[in-house]
Order: sequence, then C-alpha cells, then structure tokens
Amino acid sequence: MTSWLIGLAIFVIHLLGVVSAVLALMSSRTSQGAIAWILSLVTLPYVAVPAYWIFGRPRFYGYVSARGERDTVLRRVLARYRSRVEPYLADIRDPDVRAVEQLAQMPMTSGNRAELLIDGQATFDSLFAGLARAEEYALVQFFIVRNDALGAELKRHLQQAAERGVRVYFLYDEIGSHQLNEGYLRDLAEAGIEVSAFRSSRGFRHRFQLNFRNHRKVVVVDGREGWVGGFNVGVEYLGEHPRHGPWRDTHLKLTGPSVLGLQEAFWEDWHWATGEMITLDWVPRVTCEECHKVVIVPSGPADRQETASLLVQHAIHSARERFWVTSPYFVPDQGVQDALRLAAMRGVDVRIMMPERPDHLLVFLSAFSFLPDMLRAGVRVYRYQPGFLHQKVMLVDHEAASVGTVNLDNRSFRLNFEITAFLPDRAFAAEVRKMLERDFAQCRRISLEELTSRPLWRKLVSRAAYLLAPIQ
Repeated sequence: MTSWLIGLAIFVIHLLGVVSAVLALMSSRTSQGAIAWILSLVTLPYVAVPAYWIFGRPRFYGYVSARGERDTVLRRVLARYRSRVEPYLADIRDPDVRAVEQLAQMPMTSGNRAELLIDGQATFDSLFAGLARAEEYALVQFFIVRNDALGAELKRHLQQAAERGVRVYFLYDEIGSHQLNEGYLRDLAEAGIEVSAFRSSRGFRHRFQLNFRNHRKVVVVDGREGWVGGFNVGVEYLGEHPRHGPWRDTHLKLTGPSVLGLQEAFWEDWHWATGEMITLDWVPRVTCEECHKVVIVPSGPADRQETASLLVQHAIHSARERFWVTSPYFVPDQGVQDALRLAAMRGVDVRIMMPERPDHLLVFLSAFSFLPDMLRAGVRVYRYQPGFLHQKVMLVDHEAASVGTVNLDNRSFRLNFEITAFLPDRAFAAEVRKMLERDFAQCRRISLEELTSRPLWRKLVSRAAYLLAPIQ
C-alpha cells in the first residue's frame, strides 16, 4: 500500500512538471527563460515545480481583471478626468514622444512644473512640507518603509495631517517593508489613516504571486502636488548607513496636470490591494503656461507589453548624441544590451553609472559577465565612488530626461510595478545633464583590461550570477 502511494505521488509530481513545462512554453517572456524552465521542470520536477509557481510566473494575474471590474464606476470617473485634461494635452508632433505616450497609455500634458530633488535632505524636506500643506487627501506609497528616525518623522506628518481632517491613504509593499512592525501600522490606523499592504498574493487564486513587488514610490497631495523617484523611507536614504556611506539618489516634485497620472497609478494599486474605489479630485491644475511637458509611465507585470524595457530601448534608439543612464542594479535584458552597443557603434556618447559599493551582491556580480562586450562596443561604464548610488535617471541628447523607480534589470523590467516621469523638455534635460556631470566627476571609469584580467573563478561566479538574473 505504501509503495502504491509513493508511486502515485511520483506520477503526480512528474505530471505537474509536464503541465508546468507546457505553461512555461506558452507564457515565458523570453526563449532563454522558457528553455531553462522546461528542462528543469521535466528533469527535476521535485524542486522545479514549486520554484516555477513561486518564481517563474511571467505575468501578474488579477490586476488586469481588477481594472475590468471597475468599468461600471471607475471607468466613468476616468472618462471625466480625461476630458478635463484635454485642454492641457501637449501638442506632440515628434513620433518618438508619441511612442512614449503609447507605452504609458497616459497623455502627455503641458503646464507642469518639475523640480529636481537631489539627495535625501532636499527630497524629504520637500515631501514633508507638501504633506503639511495637505487639505483634502494625501496618497503615500513606498516600497520600503522602516520604523527608524525617518520613518517616525513620516508617521508624525501623516498623523498630523489626519488630525486636520485630511484623508490619508498609506500603501506599502509587504515584502519590501517586511520589517515594518505592527506597532507602526497600528499607530497609523489609530490616527484614522487608511493603511494597506499591496499584497501581490491576495486571494486564493493569486496565492503563488510571491515573486512580484510593488516598487513604486509615489506621494500625491490634493491632486495638486506629486513626488516620484528613487527614495524609500529609512535613515540609510539620508546617508546614515555605516556600510553604504553617503546615499546618492534623485527624486522629482511635480505640479500641474501630470500629477493626475501619479494619482491614477496609486488609485489602481489601491483598488487592487483593497477593492475600494476612493474618491479623489480629478480637476487638473496648471501651474505655468510655458513650463515642462510630462508623461507618467506606469509599468509592471500586469502590462500586455514589457513597458519598462521598451521605454529604455526606445530612449536608447532615439539618442543621436548622448545617452546617459544611472542604475544601482545593472543587469539589462538582451534587447537593452544590444541597443546600448548599437548606439555606441553609431557614435552616441553612451555612459552607464553604477555604484562602486554593492548592496545586492548577485545583481552586482551579474553585470561583469557582459560588461566586456559593452566596453568593446564603445560603451563607457563608470562606478560612483563617494557612497551608494541609487538614482534611476536617463538623459537623451539635449532633448529629454526621465526620473523614476526603474532599475535596468529583469526585476524592474518584468517583475516589479514601477513608475517613471518622462520629460521631453530641453530645459529640464539641461538640469539633469549638469547634475549627472557632477556625478560622473565623482566616478572612476572601468577599463576593459580591469575586467579581462580578473581571475577565472571570478569570471565563473559572475556568469553563474547572471544566469540567476531572471529571479533576482
């Protein structure tokens, strides 16, 4: 009897391996990923089947259907919002910019003001001042929130806003903020603040969606002011981490119609997390007539296209003179790698800025497996020296720049919900260029000899780390 049960269990496991392999064949986003999963699921189903259902699912299910469920109410609200924004739609004749709009599925608006916030003190001074001005509501979303001195200051500002009668909504990622204790969340709730984790595995049907994250950092006040960029909430983001040292990051403050794009992204995330349809102000406020054009580009594993990767590839292909990009985690997919090499070959000044000091060792090591080919093609790679580099910024020629949450790695391209502010604006691009020039002055350039002269064991470790890139 026991042997019969063991035989049945073995048969079921191998059957699940075959079924999972068929699913991987039909749904994997890359051929390399499909082959890797199929081989492991068929040959080692005992390990590969649970791994596939946790780490291998290519798309975030449920979020799209959540959008569908709101057609009767939320779509009508959005229709009204879109009509109100029409007078402020930017007159876009450049096909490169129109392509960004198509990727974003959001309009590009004029009449915005964009303010670069360089490093932590400037960012949190601006953000906390904005929360102090809140009159109707505040939407607050971070990937990581820590219960330390900075987290306590954020909590105090949110509590004070709630005491004034402001509706406060606080959304966090349950994996990124796994160390956030119940006492912190209870204090917020007792102050009347609406609190929710994003809960990617919410509900029985979605219980295996454990490898997805909501990596967005968005704050919106009254639909008038918005903040987006690289900063989470913790004292290390103020440079107070003994190992990382000074923390180099960039955030962006927006006012004007583009804030409604940030608001819509939060609104959809909140709806997924809670099922609630919160009432917000969708009337655009123009802050200046001849200021920045902005399009907000949300991206994530629920998209029908790989929005983040396509945005980066499009920016690279659009460049004629310069493409500069900064990312703490640089393990781009093959499409982005090819685009970077081709841009350098046609004479574009392609520069990549990475940290000297890693905080995720596997991701850091992965880059060294393909950087030699980048350098041979003429791509210039720099490592930031003073401390940890965390900013996610792109600069395209003299024409456009972006600030957001997207890293150049598989997780940001395919597994994380991300958000980017893209500005096809020469004045803003000039500000970003000056900022990055100061950063490059504090970098050292990597040489091809440095990489090729590494011992064999380090090359093998880098290659092995790169093979794990799809789940890092």
